[in-house]
Amino acid sequence: MALTSTSSADDVAPTLRAARSTPTALWNDSADLDELRQAIAHGAVGATCNPVIALTTLRTHLDVWGPRLHTLAAEHPDASENDLAWLAIEWMSVEAASLLEPVFGERGGRDGRLSVQTDPRLHRSTEALVAQAQRFAALAPNIIVKIPATRAGIEAMRQATYLGISVNATVSFSVAQAVAVAEAVEESLERRDAEGLDTTTMGPVCTIMGGRLDDWLKVAAERDRVLIDPGYYEWAGVATLKKAYQLLRERGLRTRVLSAAFRNHLQWSELLGGDLVISPPFDWQRRINENHLPAEPRIDVPVDPRIVATLRDRSPEFRKAYDEDGMSVDAFAAFGATRRTLRQFLEAGAALDALVRDLLVPEP
Repeated sequence: MALTSTSSADDVAPTLRAARSTPTALWNDSADLDELRQAIAHGAVGATCNPVIALTTLRTHLDVWGPRLHTLAAEHPDASENDLAWLAIEWMSVEAASLLEPVFGERGGRDGRLSVQTDPRLHRSTEALVAQAQRFAALAPNIIVKIPATRAGIEAMRQATYLGISVNATVSFSVAQAVAVAEAVEESLERRDAEGLDTTTMGPVCTIMGGRLDDWLKVAAERDRVLIDPGYYEWAGVATLKKAYQLLRERGLRTRVLSAAFRNHLQWSELLGGDLVISPPFDWQRRINENHLPAEPRIDVPVDPRIVATLRDRSPEFRKAYDEDGMSVDAFAAFGATRRTLRQFLEAGAALDALVRDLLVPEP
């Protein structure tokens, strides 16, 4: 059931207390309307969608989306299964964006956004990513477009930002990616400023998928037969997020860091107090509130230096993620976490196509 706030400060849900008392923005990692309505009541000021989220939403609400997909098929008789799946994602995104429009207005465009992910099959083509970003940005005034943090994607973000599109870097796990994204975005923001084009209502963010980084480090450790305290891996993503946040703030870059891909509550509690975005799935918000976790600022509290030193010493993959010079731009696409995540997004896209096929061409 949904948790609600009361007049007593002690009874206020931790996520809502953090939203009221810190500059940290809470976004909901789902475009499911039921979840988003509850998340907004708990302090959420944004939301995200991607192929995995869209697939889950369609499967969960087939009573709604089955008839809608039949409607889309009738309206677009020449559309492929993939075309129809993306039309459904757009429909889903517009509905979720409408719930966030009041916040969008209140916060001048910095929050109140619905994040729509570009087709993962386009990850190698800057031109295709920019074209899809323009299409998505036209769906609603408060859309922010997810683009992968690869060489092609970073160039797409540079171009899209200059066109006035707010971007959200995704498939991103490292300090090096965050810096490269923020610098590319800043270059285009400065170009717009110099030409008298508005930047005050834009809200770029760079996601670091901390939990997916942790997952990859554990896989790499198993592969390489490395044994360290297993609890240390739970801090790897947090340490990377804190370092990226610190560097972008020190350099005055306007892109905010976004924490996503939750695997533990540290990816919320250790980042509170920063001018950044935290985007947990709705169930993680419920767990945080049910357990009454303290909503105390900890963004400036460093991760135990022993943990960071051990990870840097024993895990070459952590060094790639944590060190600013750990990877070149050309190496981003080959990073293990990148390949694993891209494959999952691609597989979810294929599953979306199959779901549409099964609805429109059921077994006889």
